[in-house]
Amino acid sequence: MQPSEEIKSKLDIVDIIGEYIKLTSAGSNYKANCPFHREKSPSFMVSADKQIWRCFGCAKGGDIFAFVMDIESLDFREALKLLAGKAGVTLKKTDPKISSHRNRLLDILDISARFYQKILLNSSLAKMALEYISARGLDMNMIEEWGIGYSPDSWDDLYLFLKKRGFCNEDILDSGMIIKKDKGYGYYNRFRDRIMFPIKDLSGNIVAFTARINPGSDKDEKMGKYINSPQTIIYNKSNIIFGLDKAKLHIKNDDLIIVAEGQMDVITAHTRGFKNIIASSGTALTKEQIMTLKRYSNNITLAFDKDTAGKMAAMRAIDEALKIEMNVSIVDVPFGKDPDDCIKNNPKEWQDAVKKRIPVMEFYFKEYLDELDLSLIENKRKAVKNILPKIYKVKNNIEKDFWLKKLSNLIDVKEELLRETLGTLGKSENAQKFNLKQNQEVKEREVRDISRDEKLSRQLIGIIIKHPYLIELAINKVPMEYISNKKLQSLYNNILIYYNSNINVDLKIFYKELRIFIEAQKVLSNLELLDILAMESEKIYQNYSDVEAKDEFLNITIFLKKQFLSSEMKKIERLIIEAEQKNDKESIVLLLDKFKILSSDLKSV
Repeated sequence: MQPSEEIKSKLDIVDIIGEYIKLTSAGSNYKANCPFHREKSPSFMVSADKQIWRCFGCAKGGDIFAFVMDIESLDFREALKLLAGKAGVTLKKTDPKISSHRNRLLDILDISARFYQKILLNSSLAKMALEYISARGLDMNMIEEWGIGYSPDSWDDLYLFLKKRGFCNEDILDSGMIIKKDKGYGYYNRFRDRIMFPIKDLSGNIVAFTARINPGSDKDEKMGKYINSPQTIIYNKSNIIFGLDKAKLHIKNDDLIIVAEGQMDVITAHTRGFKNIIASSGTALTKEQIMTLKRYSNNITLAFDKDTAGKMAAMRAIDEALKIEMNVSIVDVPFGKDPDDCIKNNPKEWQDAVKKRIPVMEFYFKEYLDELDLSLIENKRKAVKNILPKIYKVKNNIEKDFWLKKLSNLIDVKEELLRETLGTLGKSENAQKFNLKQNQEVKEREVRDISRDEKLSRQLIGIIIKHPYLIELAINKVPMEYISNKKLQSLYNNILIYYNSNINVDLKIFYKELRIFIEAQKVLSNLELLDILAMESEKIYQNYSDVEAKDEFLNITIFLKKQFLSSEMKKIERLIIEAEQKNDKESIVLLLDKFKILSSDLKSV
């Protein structure tokens, strides 16, 4: 048995999903509000019988691995490792010599972090660094929890240590921990005389470091106060978010993401009980990072420093969040310049500030208009130039109307003129995004305009999955051509092949065995469609008796047959017209005979 199958056999999907969201019984299934999109009524279903899940609102679905990968933002290997621990399944360890390059790099980062922390806690070389960390309010528990360490002012201590542990030059170099000398042979440590903050991925693996210059060495430092690990195969700067591994479930529970700038902001906040906070690490959040955060909550509030760099970073993050329709707000941090200072001085002040966070449009009005003399015409132009594009991004029409009226009153310009300008702005943006928008609209229409025969084809396959004894009827009454959709036809064909190629099909475990068969065909689209239709049938037919299911099956079959015959007759009509244009009398006679036969069949249905 493969490890994944062994894990599935030992874990109940209802128990695992129930660790993340509250499930309520719905007949033989369970339902909940979907954790992957906001909704008022539950459309998220879990089948205990089939050990799969499906959301009928956002169309996500799959098995236990798919759920954990989505909710934890893990790849399959990481989800396998997590679930193996819950199932008590031991994953075979590979020999270090043949282990993957990625795992070797993760080992190097983990060992480096422990090397740095040991020096911080035990070496006199780290005295100044430890005093600084203590002065910032971090105790030994916090240092150990966050893996904070110190890299001595040495050119090769870490490099030599890793070499002794058996790592080769190429792997240590690829991990980002050393740099190759420009001249001659050799390598040297990337980080020297710095306080080391490990950066972890969503699974808690150390993938990089942020390194702060040791206080007292600032004067001679040319590389900057903070430096980070370079991009590597385990560290993608655009994707990783500091603190998200610890904050993700708290963000889900609070339904709010708080973004600060620095690592110390996050560490201090988590230590004081404010655990839904992450750090942008001093830069604007990327599109990829915003998309990752949106998986955990649609509400994001920014608590950036009030200096120019902080404001610029906040505005770029706001733009990215607004593009994907997140609810964006700003925390006006009191009692100091950053959350770290505020929380340490007065946690209640911080708590109140978060509660009183202001909508992003209020922030823009204050930021752009507070210091302008709006009686001057040039300042009115500035106000319109800066604020109107922000109002355009507001999706809710009532809210958009409110901000337009406010801007109109503040700059004493007629609202109608602002609306005209807003319309011009919209045309310009629409022109730039025409192709993208057109493609999206086509996709949305395809989803909306699923034909009735396609819907019934889905239901027919679904009812066979739910009531597999009907497959004998399907073989006799539903030829392949009745199902016009090519994807559905491919899956239906797979089901028939599976049934016909197995002499003793156990209908009690039909779905499970069918899924294994389709998985072996390595056609991912068929496997995904099978799971989707299985969950759709659970929802539609969960209370149907065998007799009711058979009646429904026969009704659908009659409709699909009529649709097929009508479609064939239309094709022949077109061919007859073409034959008449060519004066092909022989073809006309043959086509008319076929048409009569189809017409007769249609009347007899």
